[in-house]
Amino acid sequence: MQTALVTGAARGIGLATTRLFVEHGWRVVMVDRDAPALADAAGQVQAQAICADVAIPEDVARIAAEAGLAAGLDALVNNAGVADFGPIAETGFDRWRRVMDTNLDGVFLMTQALTPALRQARGAIVNIASISGLRASTLRVAYGTSKAAVIQLTRQQAVELGEHGIRANCVCPGPVRTKLAMAVHSQDIIDAYHDAIPLNRYGTEREIAEAITFLCSERASYITGQTLAVDGGFEATGVGLPALRKP
Repeated sequence: MQTALVTGAARGIGLATTRLFVEHGWRVVMVDRDAPALADAAGQVQAQAICADVAIPEDVARIAAEAGLAAGLDALVNNAGVADFGPIAETGFDRWRRVMDTNLDGVFLMTQALTPALRQARGAIVNIASISGLRASTLRVAYGTSKAAVIQLTRQQAVELGEHGIRANCVCPGPVRTKLAMAVHSQDIIDAYHDAIPLNRYGTEREIAEAITFLCSERASYITGQTLAVDGGFEATGVGLPALRKP
């Protein structure tokens, strides 16, 4: 049985990815720092749960020890992340570090700690960045910068770890219809995304999970060092006016 470890697995894209792995017959280790949400999610999908913070080196060492990876690790999905949106002038260094600690340092620490297990299984790494790592936007100085760094870190991992049979790729989700997004996005924002995205809609957590599990599978055995925007075409758009796209 193949084994995957998914961080930020208690909800959203992480939980959707866990569900899909389980459907495909994989064993999954779920990692999240929200203990109650993690326990509930793990009970739903019958997966191993480890409550830990990927930004803390001691927690990462514990994850590696408790995950039960004697036979190796076939897939590591670095999904844990935090979002903090605000103007540059109002982004104090504490806010900047909080974002970098999880979004960037966590990816580095987890991959470094689990490389021996990945090497043993000739496994795959999929790092979850964001469309904000590919195109700049207001209020995302810390978040967007952290995700752009994750894209470059993925390339570094692919180049250095490839000789051990480890593949590393990055998925950049565009706007996704999560409970949180729908709770905070006004109708004006929803309409604006509709007009800006060629497919005229938000993505779903399941659609992002499909891309992640594909990149972890043998079907993607010759794909490494790549960044895949799963965004309905959002990143491909330029300055085209919505009015000109209407038939």
